[in-house]
Amino acid sequence: MTTQRPRMTSDRLRSRDWFDNPEHPGTTALCIERYMNYGMTLEELTSGRPIIGIAQSGSDLTPCNRHHVELVKRVKDGIRAAGGVPFEFPLHPIHENVRRPTAALDRNLAYLGLVEVLHGYPLDGVVLTTGCDKTTPACLMAAATVNIPAIVLSGGPMLNGWHGAERVGSGTIVWEMRKRLAAGDIDYPEFLSRIADSAPSVGHCNTMGTASTMNSMAEALGMSLPGSAMIPGPYKERAMVAYQTGERVVDMVWEDLRPSDILTREAFENAIVTCSALGGSSNAPVHVNAIARHAGVALDNDDWQRLGHAVPLLANVMPAGAYLGEEFHRAGGVPAVIAELLANGLIHGHALTANGRCLADNVAGRETQDAEVIRRFDNPLVKKAGFLNLKGNLFDSALMKTSVISADFRQRFLEDPDDPEAFEGKVVVFDGSEDYHARIDDPALGIDERTILVMRGAGPVGHPGGAEVVNMQPPAALIRQGIESLPCLGDGRQSGTSGSPSILNASPEAATGGPLALLETGDRLRVDLGRCEVTLQMDENELAKRRERLEAAGGYDFPAHQTPWQEIQRTLVEPLADGMTLRGAPGYRDVARLSPPRDNH
Repeated sequence: MTTQRPRMTSDRLRSRDWFDNPEHPGTTALCIERYMNYGMTLEELTSGRPIIGIAQSGSDLTPCNRHHVELVKRVKDGIRAAGGVPFEFPLHPIHENVRRPTAALDRNLAYLGLVEVLHGYPLDGVVLTTGCDKTTPACLMAAATVNIPAIVLSGGPMLNGWHGAERVGSGTIVWEMRKRLAAGDIDYPEFLSRIADSAPSVGHCNTMGTASTMNSMAEALGMSLPGSAMIPGPYKERAMVAYQTGERVVDMVWEDLRPSDILTREAFENAIVTCSALGGSSNAPVHVNAIARHAGVALDNDDWQRLGHAVPLLANVMPAGAYLGEEFHRAGGVPAVIAELLANGLIHGHALTANGRCLADNVAGRETQDAEVIRRFDNPLVKKAGFLNLKGNLFDSALMKTSVISADFRQRFLEDPDDPEAFEGKVVVFDGSEDYHARIDDPALGIDERTILVMRGAGPVGHPGGAEVVNMQPPAALIRQGIESLPCLGDGRQSGTSGSPSILNASPEAATGGPLALLETGDRLRVDLGRCEVTLQMDENELAKRRERLEAAGGYDFPAHQTPWQEIQRTLVEPLADGMTLRGAPGYRDVARLSPPRDNH
């Protein structure tokens, strides 16, 4: 099914206001003359050809996206072949591993910068190049705000990592090797070498971490070409789909097919269901909720539990499974997963996508090619693989990713016949990652196999940015005894490549007055997954007294601002449960049409 839409005409292209506006000849001349000084022709700029922006996320600071520097050459070829004129411009760099204090600070900054470029420059459409975790939501948030024709081109995952005959998954291997180092099984040089095995080529994480998840979400939402999300970065098909994306965006301009046509309520419900079936990152709800807010779609963590918790895990991909990106792509990738979900009534097949066709048409005949890598619906890895949205007297919302609850964790904490799906324990509280690293091995803390580790001061305001630090490993002494995981809870995030079933993204955070700020080491918590509750076992009067003492002391203490942007973001940022968007920003929508930029001369 192809959707018929009113056609755009050359005289209505927004770039004409800059490049061919006889009513303002002086301004038009100023806009044109400097683009001609490096060889562009007057005919290119004034003949009514669509001007297509390419948001370049690749740079030397962003290695997961760096191959876009070359890849966009094929995008440009496709744009020119379809009759468009390409304009490449930089996106603020976002690199998850290296950016301190966290790359989450940069998602909103990149979003703001991209909104200004898409709104204020003569662009009729845009190709959004994505890869590393935050680049995808930053681009989609901006596309939803400005609402010019837009399409996502991801850079694709790295090739499989190998150590001998053993698959080595990016990110996931870090958490495993940290335990081996703490246990004394390996030394520091081997630690570095084993982790480097996971990154054998260009591309983003080859696991179903946040990068692979968010680029899969772009495809599930309908914002990229079908089957494109998980083509490995070095494969020839990656350059081919870059060319096809360039071609397609020009047609999208003529069709006037915009993000608001694609990013509907049904599209976001499809994304939630698909994410659960993929065993997707615990960061996905934060970013998908943020994109939805900018698209004007009401979406919250209750939706993630209601729509996604009962969905089975079909993608046998690390960290929830055994394989990596190459096998997943060859087995059919995202279309094969969606086809399986569609056949079982969990997908809105009529949802419109960037190629102008509906999702059901895009996945027709795209069944799994390897039923071990992409399982059939009736033979999943996990029967209920989505997120639980936990609530209680410490927070209004916190997420647990259930697809990564290991057999060992379940046996130790969730299989008490007298209290199934629930456990209790004393807490040890850490205020930020530095505090954790300094004290985790202190015997005086009395951490045992039933202790609950709590990380606070790690949220959007406290860290700042929302740090990936909640998945704390036990003390080395416990690891040497064979206890490799403890329950973790916190107001920060964790890497999407982590297999830890932590309770994450607790909102409101301690730094904004959330009750986590009142917690003290030695307090007891009850976690009840059946009821989706986490309860501090304490009299309300005692909590009120702690609140009075905390307020008298000036509130929860967190590090001072280090840069102007940190202060701006901390002043405006909303909780993780609300997508960590900037207060007021979701109110700006469809600005290319509703609020065209004023002349500059």
